[in-house]
Amino acid sequence: MSEALLKNVQEMLNEEKWTRSTLSNYSTNQFKDMDVLLKEAQEKKACDVLKELCDDHLIHTKTSIIALYLSGMIALSRQLIDDVALTNLVTIFADNHKWNIVQYLCERILDYGESKFALRTLAECYKNDNDEERVFAMWERLVKVDFDEADIVKLLAEHYEAEGDADTAVDYYKKSLHRYINKQLFANAREICEKLLGYCPEDIEFFLHVSRKTAKAISEDKAILLLQQVYDSCKKRGDIDTAINILKLILAYDERDNQARKEIVECYQKKYEKHSQLNECIRISDLMHNYRNVHEAIMDFEKHIAFDKGNFVFHRTWGVGRIACIKDDEIVIDFAKQRGHTMSLKMAVNALQTLSKNHIWVLKATWKKEKLYEKVKTEVEWALKIVIKSFDNACSLKKIKEELSPSVLSTSEWVSWSNKAKQLLNADPSFGVSLDNVDVYTVRERPISIEEKLYNKFKAEKSFFDRAKTLMEFTLQKNFETDSDYFSEIFSYFMGYLKSWSQANEQVVASYLIVKALAVRFPQLGMKIDLNFAEVFDSISNVPELFFNLKDAALREDFLRHIKLFVPNWADIYIKIFPTALLHSILDALEQAGFEDKLVTLVVFCFENYREYREAVVWFFKNSSETLWFKKANISFERQLITLIRILDVTYREIENHHDTIENRKTNKQVYAILFKDSILYSFIDAADTDTIIRIYTFLNDVKNLDPADKLALRFHIVSKYPDFKFLGSEEKTVVTRGLFVTAAKYMKKQKLLEHIQTVEVPANSKEIEYALSLGDLRENAEYKAAKEKQEILNATVAKLKEEIDRAQIFDPKSVNTKRVSFGTKVTLKNNTTNKEEIFTILGPWESDPENKTISYLSPFGGSILNKAVGDTFEFAINDDKVSYTVELISAADL
Repeated sequence: MSEALLKNVQEMLNEEKWTRSTLSNYSTNQFKDMDVLLKEAQEKKACDVLKELCDDHLIHTKTSIIALYLSGMIALSRQLIDDVALTNLVTIFADNHKWNIVQYLCERILDYGESKFALRTLAECYKNDNDEERVFAMWERLVKVDFDEADIVKLLAEHYEAEGDADTAVDYYKKSLHRYINKQLFANAREICEKLLGYCPEDIEFFLHVSRKTAKAISEDKAILLLQQVYDSCKKRGDIDTAINILKLILAYDERDNQARKEIVECYQKKYEKHSQLNECIRISDLMHNYRNVHEAIMDFEKHIAFDKGNFVFHRTWGVGRIACIKDDEIVIDFAKQRGHTMSLKMAVNALQTLSKNHIWVLKATWKKEKLYEKVKTEVEWALKIVIKSFDNACSLKKIKEELSPSVLSTSEWVSWSNKAKQLLNADPSFGVSLDNVDVYTVRERPISIEEKLYNKFKAEKSFFDRAKTLMEFTLQKNFETDSDYFSEIFSYFMGYLKSWSQANEQVVASYLIVKALAVRFPQLGMKIDLNFAEVFDSISNVPELFFNLKDAALREDFLRHIKLFVPNWADIYIKIFPTALLHSILDALEQAGFEDKLVTLVVFCFENYREYREAVVWFFKNSSETLWFKKANISFERQLITLIRILDVTYREIENHHDTIENRKTNKQVYAILFKDSILYSFIDAADTDTIIRIYTFLNDVKNLDPADKLALRFHIVSKYPDFKFLGSEEKTVVTRGLFVTAAKYMKKQKLLEHIQTVEVPANSKEIEYALSLGDLRENAEYKAAKEKQEILNATVAKLKEEIDRAQIFDPKSVNTKRVSFGTKVTLKNNTTNKEEIFTILGPWESDPENKTISYLSPFGGSILNKAVGDTFEFAINDDKVSYTVELISAADL
């Protein structure tokens, strides 16, 4: 059916070539007719052949209108990067001023998504028609996809400014400022900055961000020029505090800027004009003398100027105090327990920390506890701002907790309070995050936008994959648009990995996947990608290692999806990745695609090479043992168990040698749980024959570092099922190195004791500490010391109980073996020295009661008697005297 279509197009191309149709012969109708042909080609699935036909024709006839249009539209519909055909076609008609056709072609291009070329050309069309409204509409669309365009953004700002829409004008002026800085056009940037200072002079954070960006993108000298503009604006408005901070930034860039040094002195004089010690503080700090380092001089001045009558200070021993007066070089301070304390001003500067009147320490010292408690508990936002501002406007949640719990809020109250605090810190525009540490919060004088908050979070993140999560969070904002300048900076971070790489690593692959995913959601971003997955994948040196280093589950799944779509031998790659990935989705994809033979081979390979692929073996055992392809591997259950026992042995040895300790402990814990806690080993032995039991026990007994208690428990279990079973080789030692045999009754008693301490005694002790803290002055607080000592005892007791309970293995009375002395047996001994009988019950250290003849199997006497049979004679030294015993009877103890 497509042959007729192709023949029709071939005839059109020949006619165009032979008749040498001129551009004047074309109208939009011809292109509409060709659109009908394109639709027919799509229905008949003949687009590929049609494009090939047109491309062959263009080799010899480069300006064929029909071939250019059909080839270009098919490429566009496939979202191919190559748009040369349509660009050439539009240019041909634009050069010949056929604006109606140019407009039609551009609109057809835009049917498939935003295009910088089409939008810019359409704007020119409308400009020729003097249609100003549509020109601005095209420009607004253009600047959203062309992040490098700055002049048109400025024109849009001026347009809205003329229309009286100041808010929109400011948004566009800000965009143009960012873009001029990116293009290193400082003169333009400076002009826009001056304009914005007229509209929003209080938006200091924006101007500081712009100055930092200028310093990085252009130079620090240019950043100083912008900061000087901001300083002049602050000074004009009388915002002295901000003016001082701006001057500090200027001096941070250039400490030899004498004009800035002079200006900061004038600002300090203005700010502290009523301070009694102003001139003296300036003199002492040498702030006006250029020979003194300006930063040291500023630090000294601010230390000294903080000391004035009525101000608060803090001493590490005496706590919070208030300056009563300053006489010459002497300062008088009233502390709570040291009123009228005098010291030299020089000593005060070195020994005391000045505090604002709203510092949390001041409030703790001057407010009634009930008042502060009520304020903090009910006004979470107020409390957060107070604490954060108390510590140079930079505070982590951990530090906030230190200040409020338990001194103001109890431990239980803190839990619910902190949940509200976290919500506020993340959502309230009054709070931001530090650019250096994502866990440190700041208070904003002006509300921060969600965009800027996420941008600051992104800058503070240290991990590539944490930054990737923040980017995705950024794009999920309500009303998110890709032309955001903050987004542009974040997006360029990931694009940077795609522009400068030779061999793909996890950052390059992740960046490709992230950018590609965003391009699907926001097609205008796709114009920035001139890379395909096959190119990236071919440069990966070690696929499993790279997969492991992709520290994000969603990116891992996306990586696998791309492999399946774009790599011909994807099944082999999946097989290589699986031992690292251990994902159901990999096995499901292989099974659904009919690669059962590869799965069988994989299982056999992993079990044969269990040392290297131990995690995969454990995973298969736990998750795939019932699948058809696993059963086809013909690995008997006995062999599976023996392989697990061997893995247990290998991991114990590598843990002992400190090799990959974390991973080996994880695997060891899984295998141990399968064999012992899940009772799979016991269940298998219950149904096994004698030869099989011997093999299993031999392998297990050879695991050097397995706790003998586990081996002993298995022996008891075997003997309980098969009383006549004979163990080969040497007798099992019963000294338990890590485990601890206990009776069920004692285990329950210890559990209840631990629960009582944790739920009753520890909370009661916490309240005692809270009460003691409220009494103040911890140096002479006997209640506090006693409560802390009790806390240490309780903590030690809890730790010891937890360790013992973790080691404990409950003894099954049914498994007692009366053929030899062991745990749970009652033994009758003949004292050959006194010729008397002595009866002992053998239990563990928890049940030990020597006065009532119950001894621990871990005690010296218990160790001597353990494993003895009736008729055995042994000696035991008591106080340097050797006593001879003979075992006369062994029976089960009454448990």
